[in-house]
Amino acid sequence: MSNRIAPKLLAELIGTFSFVFIGAGTAAVVGGGAGLNGITAVAFAHGLAIMAFAFAYGSVSGGHMNPAVTVGVLVAGAMGAGEAIGYIVSQLIGGVAGALFLSVVLGGAETGLGMPALAHNVILGATSLTITPAAGFTIEAMLAFFLVTVVLSTAVAGRAGNLAPLAIGMTLTLNILMGGALTGAPFNPARALGPMVATGNFNDAWLYLTAPIVGAIIAAILHTGLARLAQEGTTAAEPGRAAQTPAE
Repeated sequence: MSNRIAPKLLAELIGTFSFVFIGAGTAAVVGGGAGLNGITAVAFAHGLAIMAFAFAYGSVSGGHMNPAVTVGVLVAGAMGAGEAIGYIVSQLIGGVAGALFLSVVLGGAETGLGMPALAHNVILGATSLTITPAAGFTIEAMLAFFLVTVVLSTAVAGRAGNLAPLAIGMTLTLNILMGGALTGAPFNPARALGPMVATGNFNDAWLYLTAPIVGAIIAAILHTGLARLAQEGTTAAEPGRAAQTPAE
């Protein structure tokens, strides 16, 4: 391992470990019956954690802490395949380690350890709602799409400057406020896999591991397409302005 990549992988491992420990830990402590107040607490725990560690490690590794984000950055052409694989492995190790450590602290699978799950008969006003795997897949992919779009448009494109972690943290918070009661809203394979390994419960694992990747790929393709269109528009406008100069 080169000296150049080592600190990046270590930053991703520590950041993901901390994110899962704090986010899943808050979900485990709050529990599933706390209603909107509980979801709000979980949403802000995740959002503030990702924001804090993105500020801490953004200059080192970019502060991905999510394999879906890494895939999005890869597809957008902002990193190489070898580096992306190293990031994802580090993130998955960090997520599992964070959940296992949480299991030791909280006493094992009995707490649920923030395990994501599709909603069954959740009360919405005067009716109840059950999320099917197809609907859950769509929700998780869409939430990852939103997150990766913000990451690519702020941190990667450099448009938000030093405020990129704030935008990313707020996106995470808003996503969980919307999807927390429906799917658990991890939209992060490392965040989902950690509690699954720690509890031995792999229900709907295929959904939580693949849907965020699909959303990330779509976000990266659209981001790249929009960037090319904007560049072409700027290039097309410049000759026109140049042609007007002699006449002036």
